[in-house]
Amino acid sequence: MKNTIYFLLFLLFFSVSCENPSQKEPENIMESLPPQKPILFFEIPIDSLTKERHQVKKNENLSDILQNNGIDYSQIFSLVEKAKGVIDVRKIRRGNTYYLLKAKDSIASLNYLIYEKNRVEYVVFSLKDRSVWNGRKKVKRVLDTVKGTVSSSLWMALYEQNANPELANELADIYGWTIDFFGIQKGDHFKVLYEMLIVDQDTFGIGNIYAANFNHYGINYQSYYFVQDSVGEFYDEEGKSLRKTFLKAPLRYKRISSRFSNNRYHPVLKIYRPHHGVDYAAASGTPVHTIGDGRVIKKGYQKRGGGNYLKIKHNSTYTTVYMHLRGFAKDIYVGKQLKQGDLIGYVGATGLATGPHLDFRVYKNGHAINPLKIKSTPAKPVDSLHFKEFTRLVDSLAPAVVE
Repeated sequence: MKNTIYFLLFLLFFSVSCENPSQKEPENIMESLPPQKPILFFEIPIDSLTKERHQVKKNENLSDILQNNGIDYSQIFSLVEKAKGVIDVRKIRRGNTYYLLKAKDSIASLNYLIYEKNRVEYVVFSLKDRSVWNGRKKVKRVLDTVKGTVSSSLWMALYEQNANPELANELADIYGWTIDFFGIQKGDHFKVLYEMLIVDQDTFGIGNIYAANFNHYGINYQSYYFVQDSVGEFYDEEGKSLRKTFLKAPLRYKRISSRFSNNRYHPVLKIYRPHHGVDYAAASGTPVHTIGDGRVIKKGYQKRGGGNYLKIKHNSTYTTVYMHLRGFAKDIYVGKQLKQGDLIGYVGATGLATGPHLDFRVYKNGHAINPLKIKSTPAKPVDSLHFKEFTRLVDSLAPAVVE
């Protein structure tokens, strides 16, 4: 009897020890797997949806798109009402991309319409609950440097380096008080430390610029972005602000067709006479800005001269004149106080002019001077309280832009 009991205990022990603890029932295996993440498209789960990409056609509007996809007027009206405050549906632009997300069934009913306002912003029209909301794609910021040498133009120098040519405008803004970008020369060279903005794995814009060096006529012009007292701006390597009393030019980066001369051949009168200004060739309607703070002292029209013109007194020494304007900016009048960079008018060809351009003049104590050589006082430098911090910043960034 005792032997029988021992034998039964042995069989029990053997059967238990031979079980494979790693084997589980199928249902237990499924329960132990982590849940599968849904596939997102514009933050919308699309596992049970199909997607179609389209572009807005000429004269096509939101109502047309929805009707063509089986949406009735009552639903359309409801969506348009919900869209108020989110998007003006009348301003859906031809050529912009939109997506249709449809159910994976025999009916293929439309669940969502996603309209891209631009590369980053979009609007979702939900047919499921008749709601409308704005969204933004994730923007990745990547630090990069670009350098180049000017052979024909700054734009081409950037293009040749596969860089965004818009950097030309950014550099012109940074050095707007320091370098005459209308007079850059072949052989001038530059290097910039900046952020590339990337959306959907494509570069689409420029983010922050942290440092730059522009070598003009053999002279290095360094710039470093630094924040003090909650205000950020660009300073040179010694902590002097690049911002000054006067901008170097009243237009954004274009080209100069005629420079200061005491004996210029006038293209309309067919005679030589002094030209105490600089002609900026630009398309008609190009915005014109005042180069400094000041007060409008004259606004008028010269039929046999400057056409629509504006004269601004900046201080007891300097006065500037802007001529051949197509028209004046809104609310410009004699006595108006202006801030540097304020819009004052638009490039035109009024008066004696062969084509659209801005004739820009500077007077010092009543005498015409070369606008390209006007002297300008810098703004406030880096404060002594922040100078050590600024020096550390320059020491860390200078190797990236100064060679």
